[in-house]
Amino acid sequence: MTHAVSLIMSLRKTRLLKVLLLGAMILFVAVSPAAAQKKKKNAPPTDSASVVPLPDEQQVDYVISEMLGAWQLNDTERMHKDYAEDVVVVQGVYAPPVVGWPNYLASYQASRQRMNRVRLDRANTYIKVDGNVAWACYQWDFAAVVDDKTSTAQGQTTLVLQKRGGKWLIVLNHTSLVAPTPAGTPKPPVAATAKPS
Repeated sequence: MTHAVSLIMSLRKTRLLKVLLLGAMILFVAVSPAAAQKKKKNAPPTDSASVVPLPDEQQVDYVISEMLGAWQLNDTERMHKDYAEDVVVVQGVYAPPVVGWPNYLASYQASRQRMNRVRLDRANTYIKVDGNVAWACYQWDFAAVVDDKTSTAQGQTTLVLQKRGGKWLIVLNHTSLVAPTPAGTPKPPVAATAKPS
């Protein structure tokens, strides 16, 4: 009887070993193509002539999207890539303009540390490029938990960008808060000249 029990235990161990080996093989086969694909994605292009640069208007739109994404995520390093060192920022509160990236960074960090679960949506963007200068206007909706209370706001931002060293940088950021309209008040019509993007 003990011989039969040890035989059954041996078979179970062998079956378990086979299942583990099969699982390891499946995992290896599944991971290998993913790793190769990841290497391909991160590899620099072999032929620089095959990279088609975006038109300036799309580059500006990308800079705005990148800056707002970094703003929401509190990623100041990525945000800094899109701001000029000599940026001027007019905030949505009655306060003097903030001049220079270091001063804006300090102001941003002071207000951002009070917020979590931040959402900032952009709409009705208009971008105009003229040589090495561009300006963009857009509306935004903000929602977050500020000082442990739910907070929402709407506003408009105008950015002025300058192309420096082949890269668009924000040199002026002017943000205005829009006062909430009482319920039942009709919204003003959208101007026919605005080109949402």
